[in-house]
Amino acid sequence: MTSDRNPIDVLRARGFVQDVTDEDGLRELFATEQVTYYVGFDPTAPSLHAGNLVGMMAMSWLQRLGHRPIAIAGGATGRIGDPSGRDTERELLDDDRIEANLAGIRRQLAHVMDLSDDPDRPTAGKLVDNHDWLSAFSFLGFLRDVGTHVSVNQMIARESVKKRLEEREQGLTFTELSYQLLQAYDYVHLYEAEGCRLQGGGSDQWGNITAGTDLIRRIHGSDARAYGLVWPLLLTADGRKFGKSAGNAVWLDPEMTSPYAYYQYWLNTHDADVVRFLKLFTYLELDEIAELEGQLEADPAGRAAQRRLAEEATRIIHGADGVAAAQQATEALFGSERFTGIDDRVLADAFDAAPSAELDRAALDDGLGLLEVMTAVGAAKSNGEARRLVEQGGVRLNNVPVEDAARTLGPDDLAGETTLVLRVGKKRYFLVRFR
Repeated sequence: MTSDRNPIDVLRARGFVQDVTDEDGLRELFATEQVTYYVGFDPTAPSLHAGNLVGMMAMSWLQRLGHRPIAIAGGATGRIGDPSGRDTERELLDDDRIEANLAGIRRQLAHVMDLSDDPDRPTAGKLVDNHDWLSAFSFLGFLRDVGTHVSVNQMIARESVKKRLEEREQGLTFTELSYQLLQAYDYVHLYEAEGCRLQGGGSDQWGNITAGTDLIRRIHGSDARAYGLVWPLLLTADGRKFGKSAGNAVWLDPEMTSPYAYYQYWLNTHDADVVRFLKLFTYLELDEIAELEGQLEADPAGRAAQRRLAEEATRIIHGADGVAAAQQATEALFGSERFTGIDDRVLADAFDAAPSAELDRAALDDGLGLLEVMTAVGAAKSNGEARRLVEQGGVRLNNVPVEDAARTLGPDDLAGETTLVLRVGKKRYFLVRFR
């Protein structure tokens, strides 16, 4: 994909631009040559999450516009911890956990970018680990080659450092203070080794990014062309940090957040957020997004924009199969038919707030009374109360009304491999698992 529009205009139209260090200079650079750019990813978890998607999609758009990405998996800086936006020091990770986390990051970045480093494809980027070059430094060597170019006054004047020094009870360790030097040197290394001219990141990285552009100029002279661009940190319309749901991150790894749960996260997007998210997290053209915005205004209850967002965002990370599985599960769980053949993981995600109980599978194989199951899971306090609920027509098993209080349950009554779903009244759900 190529475009006559300057990449800055494309990114700004989709919501990816908050600040640029020298916009006129960067515009000229984009207009005259292929630009190598990079974004860093902190390997502090075994998976990236939805909050990382802003940077991933910004990188993807630049690659589609003809430029070359480099993703840094911060194997070295991840062992230190970035204080930006933090009130407390980050946990320091050991080598085994860092390496395991890096493997997950490699897989997930490949969903949106070509990082094959293929010389036959000019825009093909690469994934690098800053541990490869930072670990080669001795302490004295780093002080000599990097430290002599850096002003401590500037370091402590950066906003992320000032807050920890002046406004928080816990101070700042020397390790954390050194983080910006390491990240600044990453830019120097990629400038020299890869011809990298642009670093991108979230707005909380502004201080670290400008530390890098400043260090490049101090080492290579004031004419050195190195730029920074940051995108906004997102909050949803209800004030929650983007990518968080009920206190849990929305992970890109399907083992940590299933495709169904991922699809549902996007499907439940607030009306006030959906157009913005369509621009940021899909490849839909802006005129198509404008049409969806019109449908949203004309028929908010139809949720056409949310459905398209869920479909496209899930397709990018989980592929067509992930979209199909999520849509089938959504239709099954929110339709009028009996729940059957649904993956246990989907049931757990769909009814994550429901009370649950685990019972012996052998008892189910022998035949287990419905009333006994209801009391075991807490749907009723006694068999008598359970009987009354059934006789009043208030009990459903896997979405089907139960009329016989004497009913015996068996393996054919499972909605998934090990799970059945009870509903009492309109909204009280219970999961029963048989192991």
